[in-house]
Parts: sequence; C-alpha cells; structure tokens
Amino acid sequence: MTSNLFVVTVLLLLSAAAASLPCALRHYPTGSVCVCNVTYCDTLELVEPTVAGEFVLVSSGRDGIRFQQSRGRFVNASQVDFHPAVMRARYRRFSRSLKSVTVELNRKRRFQRVAGFGGAFTGSVSYNLKLLKPELRMSIYQAYYSKKVGIGYSFMRIPIGGCDFDLKPWAYNELPINDGKLSNFSRLDSRDVQRIDQIKELMNVTGNYEIKIMGAAWSPPKWMKSNNDWSGSSRLKEEYYQTWADYHVKYLHLMKAAGIDYWAISTGNEPMNAVIGFLFIRFMSLGWTAHSQGRWVGAHLGPTLRNSPFKSVKLFGGDDQRYTLPWWYSLMNEGHPNATQYLDGLAVHWYWDGITPPGLLDQAANLYPDKLLFNTEASLGDKPFQTHGPILGSWDRAESYITYIMQDLEHSVHGWIDWNLLLNEIGGPNYAKNYVESAVVINSTGEELYKQPIFYGLGHFSRFITEDSIRFETTSSDSGLAVVGFERPDGKTTLIFHNKRSSPCEMTVRDPERGTTQLQLPPKSVHSILYA
Repeated sequence: MTSNLFVVTVLLLLSAAAASLPCALRHYPTGSVCVCNVTYCDTLELVEPTVAGEFVLVSSGRDGIRFQQSRGRFVNASQVDFHPAVMRARYRRFSRSLKSVTVELNRKRRFQRVAGFGGAFTGSVSYNLKLLKPELRMSIYQAYYSKKVGIGYSFMRIPIGGCDFDLKPWAYNELPINDGKLSNFSRLDSRDVQRIDQIKELMNVTGNYEIKIMGAAWSPPKWMKSNNDWSGSSRLKEEYYQTWADYHVKYLHLMKAAGIDYWAISTGNEPMNAVIGFLFIRFMSLGWTAHSQGRWVGAHLGPTLRNSPFKSVKLFGGDDQRYTLPWWYSLMNEGHPNATQYLDGLAVHWYWDGITPPGLLDQAANLYPDKLLFNTEASLGDKPFQTHGPILGSWDRAESYITYIMQDLEHSVHGWIDWNLLLNEIGGPNYAKNYVESAVVINSTGEELYKQPIFYGLGHFSRFITEDSIRFETTSSDSGLAVVGFERPDGKTTLIFHNKRSSPCEMTVRDPERGTTQLQLPPKSVHSILYA
C-alpha cells in the first residue's frame, strides 16, 4: 500500500497541465531561446490547486524545458516509501547513484514580507518597443506584467530624465542655464510622452493597473554640476541643492497630470559613479559623498517631498552597490541628523554581489528595521571580462540570476527589480555603448522577440511569490540544491528549488502541515511548486 500511494503521487506529477501555450524553442550554439512573433508567444497559465496538499509544479532547465507544468499531491509522511520503478524514464540510468536531498520547512521561523518584482522602462526599452508590430508589443506586455498569462511583474523603474540607456544624455531644464527657478520645466519631454503612452497601453493590455512605479535620476542638467558635464567626476553645486529637490517634485507633478502616479523615487542612481567610478564609467552620473547627500536629503529633498502633494511617495536612499551597506546611511546622518528619517527604503544594485558578502544586507535591515530593502537594478555583461550584450540562450546567465535572487531573498530583501525590460541583439541601443544582457531580446528586423533563459528564471520568482508573501525557514540537506519558501496572502505555499548540480537529484520535501512528497529534479534546473 505504501508504494501504491507513492505511485499515485508520481503519476499525478507526470500528467502535465495543458492550459499554457508552450515555448517555441530555437537552438543556438550558446543555448536555447523561446521565440515570439506576431502570431505566437508562449504563456504561463495556471490552474491553482484548491485542495489541501495538492500542488502544481512548474519547471525550467538547461535541457530546454520552459515553464513545464505537472501536478501531484503531498501524502502523509508515514506513507511515503520511494520506489525506483516509478522514476522518470529519462533518469532511470541514474537510479543507483541519484543524489538524495531532503528539504525541511519550518513555518514558525518567519522573516521579511515580499513586495514584488519588476523591470526598468528605460529610453532604450521605449525605443525598441516602438519598432515592434502592435501584436508583438502586446505579447511582451503580457509576458511581463500579466498576472494571468505572464510572470506577474508588479514594479517598474523609470529614469527621471536620461540614463545610460538612452539615445543621448538629457535632462529637464537644460536651458536656460543657471536657472534656479526651473522656469523651463513646464511640460514633459517628448520621450517621456512616448513612454507614458506605452505604459498606459501596457496597463490596458494586461489589466494590471496597480503597477508600482519607482523613479531615479541619473543627472541634473549640466549647469547644476561642478564639472558642467554629463559624466566624469562631479558634485551638485550647493547653490542648487534646493533646485534639485524642486526638480523632483516638478517631475512628479507633470507625470501625475499625464496620468502616471509614482510609488517611490530614490535619492539618485549610483552616486559613487562620479566619485570613484568616473575612471571607467562614461555615462550620466552625479557624484555624492554620503555626508553631502545626507545634507541634501535632510535639509532639502526630504522636507520638500514631505511638504508637497506627494508626501506619500516613498523615498529610497543609496541606489548603489551592496558594498555601500550599511555605512552609507550612518554617514548620511552625520551629514544631517534627520537624513535617514526621511527614507522609507534602502536601494541596492547587484553588480558586485559576487565579491560582496550578503550579510551586509542583513546588517542594513537590522539597523533600519522600519525600512524596505530593494534590489533596484541587475544585469550581466557590464564587466570588462564578460561578454558584452546578450548571449542568446545562455543558461549560465540565467543561473546567475537565480542564484543571486535567492541569495537576496534569504538576506532580508523585500523587492527585486531587473534592469532593461528588452534590448536589441547587441544589448542596446544607447549612446554610452554600454551593451548588456536582457531577459528579452528584439531581433534586428523587429519581427521576433527572444525570451532568454533569464526571463524564465525571473518568472519562477515573480509569478509565484505574490505581494505580501512572507518568507519562512527552509533547509536543504545538500548545498547543490537551493530552496526558498513563502506563505502567500491567499494561504497557499510556494517553494522555489534550484538544482545547481550537473546531474539529477531525488528530492524529498517534508512539510509538517501537508506531509511529504518526492520529486526528481533534472540537472541545472529551477522549479516553483505551489500548493494549498
């Protein structure tokens, strides 16, 4: 009877749900992508389990599976006895040496509440979207922001003015110069008008009108800066501290009048770029030391924002690399004692995560327990020793995302925002020739989109970890299998597994509330399980 019960569980597991449109897989020497065109694009449609213990499992992996669905159920722990005869045929040859891993859940140890996931809508993204035929543009909107057929993004980061992913550097009120009253900041730039039209189109197509928008400025107009240039070593001239604060509020006014409400803004993108990074960074930036930024936030931006009609807009500090945590914020308070009191959140980028310990995230969270902690930018191909631009079908790059998203979630992070939503085949276009990876790539004709493995890696988190999900403790008996677990506000449980090994493994999941189930995970694969 014991074996029969487990056979039923596995057979249920092997019967895939048929609601989703499958990936149109195309192979390249560097890996496999899913192709979307004007007539076809794959989807992720779920019939969520409603009976206690029943689950849906969604899987993606190096071998080409993308959001493959199967169903099964947990059984009483005392009834489970793994029977090799019911293993998937493709892994039968591994039956004698298959690695056994046990995953344990401890719901009593609870951690942060997750806000959600998203991507950035830069000038390059807007430009690329305009090249697409309407049907293909609708498909990519759905793929990212639909909660029914896509990966359910809920956040969007937008540059205030220009950034490195624009066709040229720009800011509001570039002329007249030395205009402390910002007399020419009275209407939106045509580039923002186009972006707003696209965002509204996205919301209408997906039915997702609750997207939380976060803004960040890369640089003020050149005349506000010490070096009178877009890039290079710079600081904000002190006579324009209040002007730069007013600039942000003026922007929020114009965007609101155009129908776009902001959830948050930051104190500015990567302030260290123009302090030490200018030696190798050649795109828009504004340099701050933590002391000087503390003075600006405590005496100007913070009070100006809180005394404006946008007092409910959240303010995130930092917006720079993990190595700035947590010392940046203590030094801000040395610059002005009220500086961090105006901050609702701490923003961090991922570019040096591989050499910076994740414990810094926990330190910042413990020092500022009342503040949100967000990763607000991530991409690959930015380093001199990396391949610049997209690598079509790279599973290795997807695994980098999966690894560091898991790491962030395990270390207090509440939200995670990727960089450009889509780029072209070289990773642009942009004036800075700063070509990087993207989860979605548009080809040179604009007739096709390629969903990279990164897209599916992201979706295993964003679609299943819904807003206000609470992380609880999960442990794996083997370092080759990583796992994070969440209790969702709808009462369902979701677990994300990453088999990092180059061989399949046999995994036993023990949930004290639902029982036990056993799964065979392919090599180099990621899985999301959702159960009632």
